[in-house]
Amino acid sequence: MHKVFISYHHNNDQYYKEQLLRLNAQYQIFIDRSVDTDGIPDDLLPQTIRQKICDDYLRDSTVTILLCGTETQYRKHIDWELKSSMIDGVINKKSGILIIDLPTTSSTSWQTAHDSEKNAIYPNNTGGWFNIETKTELQSKFPEIPERIIDNLLKPDAKISVVPWDMIINDPTKLRWLIEATASSRTTNVYDTSLKMRMRDHNPYSF
Repeated sequence: MHKVFISYHHNNDQYYKEQLLRLNAQYQIFIDRSVDTDGIPDDLLPQTIRQKICDDYLRDSTVTILLCGTETQYRKHIDWELKSSMIDGVINKKSGILIIDLPTTSSTSWQTAHDSEKNAIYPNNTGGWFNIETKTELQSKFPEIPERIIDNLLKPDAKISVVPWDMIINDPTKLRWLIEATASSRTTNVYDTSLKMRMRDHNPYSF
């Protein structure tokens, strides 16, 4: 089994993290390597934060699962975990990344990245497939996904899948398939890490 780090918004999405772990306990899909990164001081240099998360918190995980909810894109710790997953550390190397879109989001779309994924995960899709080529289109389809992930969904050599929660929670074989595919692509992924690290939580719509 692959070692997995689960990134999520603790206040909003703890329920889904616990549901995922219950599913895993029943079907033995992955080894959970999640650790709370909230204790890292935000007055450290971004490079120091990234290195610390990569080698001390991600440890020997090979896959990062992002549980994407309504506030995920605004959380600095999630952005730190994502960027750290994309870069080789001194001890731990970059991870494959899998996005699970939670039912709380407004998205009704998904994105495949791996060979045979369409048949393995969406065999009953009769609506056809289409390519998205611009950042604006992606943000329209996935309005709650963090910008760092949006940038990488545009890169053909950064294989990141976006799967709806209901698709995996009702069929653990699909989660197992996606984790295997995500882990297999991690060493060849070329991520876009140019976006500056978020240094504070910010929701422009909260008052």
